[in-house]
Amino acid sequence: MNLNQVYKTLDDHRDEMAESLSRLVSIPSIAKRTQGKDPFGAPVRQVYDLMLEMAVDEGFIPCDLDGFGGHFDYVGSGDGLMGILAHLDVVPEGDGWDFEPFGGEIRDGYVCGRGSVDDKGPTIACFYAMKALKKCGFSPDKTIRMILGLDEETEWEGMKHYVAFADRLPDCGFTPDADFPVIHGEKGFLVFDIARKFGKTAGEGLQLRSITGGTAANCVADRARAVISDTSKKYKGYDDIRALIEEIREDRGWELATKGIGKSLEITAEGTSSHGSKPENGLNAISIIMEVLGHLNFVNDDMSDFIRFYNEHIGFEFHGEHMGCALEDEESGKLVWNVGMIDLQEKSVALTINVRYPVTMDDEQVYSGVMSVIDKFDSGIVKGRHQPPVYMPADDPMVLKLMDIYRRHTGDEDSEPIVIGGGTYARAMDNILAFGARFPGNEDLTHQKNEKISIDDLLLLSKIYAEAIYEMAGEAKEKPAGEAEDDDVQQA
Repeated sequence: MNLNQVYKTLDDHRDEMAESLSRLVSIPSIAKRTQGKDPFGAPVRQVYDLMLEMAVDEGFIPCDLDGFGGHFDYVGSGDGLMGILAHLDVVPEGDGWDFEPFGGEIRDGYVCGRGSVDDKGPTIACFYAMKALKKCGFSPDKTIRMILGLDEETEWEGMKHYVAFADRLPDCGFTPDADFPVIHGEKGFLVFDIARKFGKTAGEGLQLRSITGGTAANCVADRARAVISDTSKKYKGYDDIRALIEEIREDRGWELATKGIGKSLEITAEGTSSHGSKPENGLNAISIIMEVLGHLNFVNDDMSDFIRFYNEHIGFEFHGEHMGCALEDEESGKLVWNVGMIDLQEKSVALTINVRYPVTMDDEQVYSGVMSVIDKFDSGIVKGRHQPPVYMPADDPMVLKLMDIYRRHTGDEDSEPIVIGGGTYARAMDNILAFGARFPGNEDLTHQKNEKISIDDLLLLSKIYAEAIYEMAGEAKEKPAGEAEDDDVQQA
């Protein structure tokens, strides 16, 4: 089969491809766990049903697994299975958009809206690649299966259900949900709480009532709030504390504010959010608050001890340098440490940490290092989510094949395979790599306001994925004329 014919077919379907993506984007498929036939809510079910309907219209064979996700097959002649792992859920839209987040607007050569980049655009590109291959008469050896995840942005319950109940899993494949050229490794992923209980406050003085901050483990906290009170009346009006905070604000350039709440004083800090895999791109508001509180003398020794621990061992560091886990390897670089949330109340504190550890190491190396530090501060660990690392050597044939396809279509000879701290569905199954869909140099609009994808990029994606599918599924070999099938021989 001539791939140039496939590319021409994709050119002819450029506008249709954009319209199909617009339809998907217009559905606000934010996954919200529910009970019943729509495990992730009606909008997620709506976009899922639409995708399956489009697949059936093209002659692909659908399969739904209890509404938790499913797939559709482009059936091959052999026994193998090649997978494309995509997802149809999106993150919440947030504020500050210049167009409707779920309008699905097509303008100035772009499809605009939440999910256009992550991951509905790449999903449509792969779907049209399959569609064009079929239209041009491609007869695959391996069955081509597009697997549709429905809660990738949250807890992966759908993919866990799929892995548990699918008839079989792919032999190999890719997920179009990261960056080009090829992601050949993803660091290990940990979420855990550093927890401590506080003794009773003895005596009168400055008391720390609460600290709250952050919204998710895998995001740099952009807001934090502390409430303090004075039971000794030594800090009448809190004027000295307000003056101290104003001095810190001017010295460090931080967004800090104070406000009286009854007999208490509220201190708020604003930072800059970023993805937990790249905390250096943000400014953690929890760390700001903790440094400010470190200048105050609280009557509860346990709380003061915890604040001192935070500022001495965590602070604004990104790699666990003073937490006993500054791990690093040649394959993937340094461990990444992010403070995602804090909840400190009168009796205890839970500090939620997200760690991305090197691909040649394991979670116990992280935990043993952290415990060697926090044991000295009467604290403990509450383990949460864990995803082991994914790694394939850069010279693996599968990596080399995808690199060759990428370079042939883009002319980019400089980019090399990369390891990321983020996580994709490549972690869900063996022999799956993240392949695209963001091109080097393109602005990263993933999870950002004004998310949009250019139709030119969408078309180029479809061509890259068409060749990747063609190469990974393989073309069925025609038998020489007169050669009998085994079954025919047995029946003769």
